Amino acid sequence: MAASTATAWNSIGFTTDVPPSHSLSVDAADIAVVVIYFIIVMVIGIWSSVQANRTTVGGYFLAGRSMTWWPIGASLMSSNVGSGLFIGLAGTGAAGGIAVGGFEWNAAWVLVALGWIFIPVYISAGVVTMPEYLALRFGNRRIRIYMSVLSLILYIFTKISTDMFSGALFIQVSLGWNLYLSTAILLLVTAAYTVAGGLAAVIYTDALQTLIMVGGALSLMFMAFIKVGWYEGLVDRYMSSIPTVTVENTTCHIPRPDAFHMFRDPVSGDLPWPGLIFGLTVLATWVWCTDQVIVQRSLSAKSLSHAKGGSVLGGYLKLLPMFFIVMPGMVSRALFPGLRGLMLAVILAALMSSLTSIFNSSSTIFTLDLYHKARPRASEMELMIVGRIFVLVLMCVSLLWIPVVQTANSGQLFEYIQSVTSFLAPPITAVFIMAIFWPRANEQGAFWGLMTGLVIGLVRMILEFSYTAPSCGQPDHRPSILTDVHYLYFALILLALTCLVIVAVSLLTAPIPKENLHRLTWWSRFNLEPRIDLTTPERVPDPENSVSSETEQFQPPTWKRVAMWLCGLSSPSSQSAPPNTQSNDLNLLHEKPVWRKVCNFNAVLLLAFNVFLWGYFA
Repeated sequence: MAASTATAWNSIGFTTDVPPSHSLSVDAADIAVVVIYFIIVMVIGIWSSVQANRTTVGGYFLAGRSMTWWPIGASLMSSNVGSGLFIGLAGTGAAGGIAVGGFEWNAAWVLVALGWIFIPVYISAGVVTMPEYLALRFGNRRIRIYMSVLSLILYIFTKISTDMFSGALFIQVSLGWNLYLSTAILLLVTAAYTVAGGLAAVIYTDALQTLIMVGGALSLMFMAFIKVGWYEGLVDRYMSSIPTVTVENTTCHIPRPDAFHMFRDPVSGDLPWPGLIFGLTVLATWVWCTDQVIVQRSLSAKSLSHAKGGSVLGGYLKLLPMFFIVMPGMVSRALFPGLRGLMLAVILAALMSSLTSIFNSSSTIFTLDLYHKARPRASEMELMIVGRIFVLVLMCVSLLWIPVVQTANSGQLFEYIQSVTSFLAPPITAVFIMAIFWPRANEQGAFWGLMTGLVIGLVRMILEFSYTAPSCGQPDHRPSILTDVHYLYFALILLALTCLVIVAVSLLTAPIPKENLHRLTWWSRFNLEPRIDLTTPERVPDPENSVSSETEQFQPPTWKRVAMWLCGLSSPSSQSAPPNTQSNDLNLLHEKPVWRKVCNFNAVLLLAFNVFLWGYFA
């Protein structure tokens, strides 16, 4: 097992050049680090679960809109940097150089767009989920159902699967623990406070995970750079790290000459610079501005200024992975940093924070966009129970999925995530952009734009997985659409085609009346006129689902009261209230002048520093 796992780990980009007798030994210090880590996480998880408002839909799924900027920013970072992305970035950096860091630096721009453009519209619309926004904006349930199902599929087959595989693989290689046992423990810990505390518990533990992840990774980065001779030493050691076995008359496995350049050839580059700047922005807009996992954190802010502050903090934090993930991955090509206990805590923090965020957001989408639409008379207590049960279902699916993802090509982990995203996400990005900025876009245009984009994206994805990339030095017989059109270029093309379909179909069909669009577009976000919703109004719960006075007076057994308290369902008054998931409180959009200026200044400073980094490493 040690040999096979070491080979797999090496293929991701980490060297396992350590003596066999010590590769799987567990030191007392390593165990102590992991035990302390779990204790701290559980304490924070339990505390935040008890403090959180867990008895209402808004309290459980949006933390009662009470979050401040610093936990939001930390949660934005940790929710995105899961173990799959952590290991994928390091492995891709070891194989191809620093250009992959552009995937992190690009986030600063779309995070500013999230806080300054998208969140104001979502707040004025009074939505909890992204499918709910599209349902209000366009009417008809088919877009909402499609978006909900597609989001859950993407979460399971990209985020959950890759995070579980990479995290479990690291644990197995580093400590030699049983793969299923260690993964089950992780899932049980994360599910415990996710089920009990909802979004508030997830965000506060995410803040802790961010501190552990950033602090631990920076410590390892400094140790690695000291050993390799800082940046100049990294350049020398990396460019001379040639494998002992190479393919004759090729450059296979030899470091790229442009390994330390961000901008690479637009035709022959592995990450062509136009794709890295423009095509990547299409994918990043979906991830940061329209994906439930990310947007839900910003929607929990107590005001727009706190949402903006969280975006700025998240943008600053996203500048760091280039230095504590990508470059250490390049260092690992020649050196082995060591300190497994600290590295394990970093990977565990990345894994658990990402999984809790996905579990909570998936539960929100399933409960409010699918289950509640199927049972509009469901009581608030029923929705709370369904949301918690769905987290447990996802936990079981994650365990059952491990044998499947174990067969995946781990060396292509990061590119697998990005390529699948580029095939399926651009149509979603197009629909949200058109919905927010073009009032003339209607339901028919949005739906057929989504369907056209889905078909084209699926065709490309099927071709991508039908043809195996040739081995080093072998001729490439794949179709030209695979060999000549980079997946980042394909994302741009797919976005443009989807927008064209939306425009054409919308112009050929009837527009949506203005009275149905108040506070649903960028141009009408401050409109105070009453809106006539295109969707069917929510019906109140059935009388049979409501709690009668006799039921309220009845005292259940002690074990049942304890169980209900742990799940935040102990308040009888909350059980009979109808779901209140929309809050059209426009006061959230009004900012104090001083804090608006502080947010604007920091946003400009963040983008200026971001441009400097791009230019310095270009």
